[in-house]
Amino acid sequence: MDLPTPTGSSSRRQLLRATAATGLAAMAPRLAAGQSAAASPASPPAATATPPPAHPLLTPADDFYDVSRGNPKPHKLVGEALVKARLTPEAWRLEIVADPFVSDLVKEPASITKPLAIADGTALDLPALLEMGKRHGVRYLKAMQCLNIPSPLGQGLWEGVPLRDVLRLCGPMRNVRRLYFHGFHNNDPKQLFQSSLSYTEAMETPPGELPAFIAYRLNGEPVSLERGGPVRMVIPWAHGFKSIKWLQRISLTNDFKANDTYANQNNDPDSHLKTAAYTDKCPDTFAAGQPIIMTGLVMSGLSGLKRVEYWLHRVEPGAPAVTQDDVTYRAAQWTPADLESPPADWRQVLPAGVAPKDLLGFDPATGRPLQWPLRYSMISWSAALKDLKPGKYEFRARAVDLNDFAQPEPRPILKSGKNGVDAVRFEVL
Repeated sequence: MDLPTPTGSSSRRQLLRATAATGLAAMAPRLAAGQSAAASPASPPAATATPPPAHPLLTPADDFYDVSRGNPKPHKLVGEALVKARLTPEAWRLEIVADPFVSDLVKEPASITKPLAIADGTALDLPALLEMGKRHGVRYLKAMQCLNIPSPLGQGLWEGVPLRDVLRLCGPMRNVRRLYFHGFHNNDPKQLFQSSLSYTEAMETPPGELPAFIAYRLNGEPVSLERGGPVRMVIPWAHGFKSIKWLQRISLTNDFKANDTYANQNNDPDSHLKTAAYTDKCPDTFAAGQPIIMTGLVMSGLSGLKRVEYWLHRVEPGAPAVTQDDVTYRAAQWTPADLESPPADWRQVLPAGVAPKDLLGFDPATGRPLQWPLRYSMISWSAALKDLKPGKYEFRARAVDLNDFAQPEPRPILKSGKNGVDAVRFEVL
């Protein structure tokens, strides 16, 4: 499926599509084969005469593809039902409690010094969370991607408080190995959607990496109900099922097992975002003698992004379909595509009052991204196809990560996230 076109960018997308159809597009120099976009983190390459990007860096909140669960969906509640669900800014509360679970293998339950509970009025409310944000708040760009949907859902500038700082409100803890958390789902156990993290993932962030955090703003505005507000979890390195919407409860447990709803549905509960390229749809036919511009998005996952590369294959009449296991595919010659450069002026991208030096992943002195694309974000790519003779063609684009694994490697199993290489067919007349 295509990423929905954000309001205000449709004219740019239409221009790009028209350019592709007529061949009136300027091209940027290609990245050299094997060149890492992160090789000179303090000085990202400057853009020169690139075609207009098909996708903005920030997806407006209303234009994220929605994969909300529930019947009715929580963001469809209105009036008193919304208040009772604690889904208004005034009514929202977050409980953090200890799980009493013990078993033959788990001999002692988790314990915390200061539980935060609704029953005794100690649950965290939104004003208190916003106040914490003045001291501990973080902002960063992150793309959302569902484990079982073969295209990104959107990308935003998320703002909130690191999960570790919120957990410290509970004082000293004992026997905590994992965090279970869930949001509102109609108070129906059958609709409960939950996820989990290890205690280490919540509390320790490697230098240069992004923390798990509790988000209350998206693109400079309060997180909307449809996007999981007033407050949601955001786990930067993970697929969307970890970034629980309508967050309301965190349970600290000594149980060592993941309890993710997705794990119960034969998915990998510890899967990370994959480095992967996605190809936009294109017209079925093009006029001979005109250059064709192919476009798409690329996600920089856990293993980063080195390049996007493409392969154009002539489809001969009667030839069998090419698969990734056959000789033709293995012998393919891949050509580097062009990657979108960092914006020359981030003020044209970021919300008013937000400076790039204030974002995680940017140099606080220069305001430049420390690597490009930023980890767990996505950017546009493009490829110019010239001098194509009349006939039918198949186009594929794939990402290559910083370990030199080409998509769909290193994790080609679907239950750890869809990562297939798109194939787009068209005809030159």
